[in-house]
Amino acid sequence: MEFLAQYGLLGLFIGSFLAATVIPMSADVLLVGMLIAGLHSPVAIIVVATLGNWIGGITSYGIGRAGKWEWIERLGVNRESLEKQQHRIERYGATIALLTWVPIIGDVFAVALGFYRVKFIPATIWMGIGKAARFVCWYLIYTLF
Repeated sequence: MEFLAQYGLLGLFIGSFLAATVIPMSADVLLVGMLIAGLHSPVAIIVVATLGNWIGGITSYGIGRAGKWEWIERLGVNRESLEKQQHRIERYGATIALLTWVPIIGDVFAVALGFYRVKFIPATIWMGIGKAARFVCWYLIYTLF
């Protein structure tokens, strides 16, 4: 338990970061595990999980931003399909970043926001709000049971 008390928040941060990239893992499980262990305050746990997941989402945004249309087309996706998706992204803009917390498709949203050059600051603000709300909801569910 001493190890968890000393390095638990760091592990939560790293795990939450990785979960917000293309690595399939659950930051939710890590958060609830930390709450169950009870070695840190719920506020610290929520803040650390949110920061790690938010920075991971920003990393996915950056990966998308580095992408090129030609690369996607080489994967067999036609330009028409990309343009349809671009119109959807443009219709909702940075507010789509609220959904980057959703498992599997959230990572795709983060990459797409970067790829289609959605404004960075609004996207990251909405992303942070969505991710924080997710972890607060998990805390509330944990306290009910």
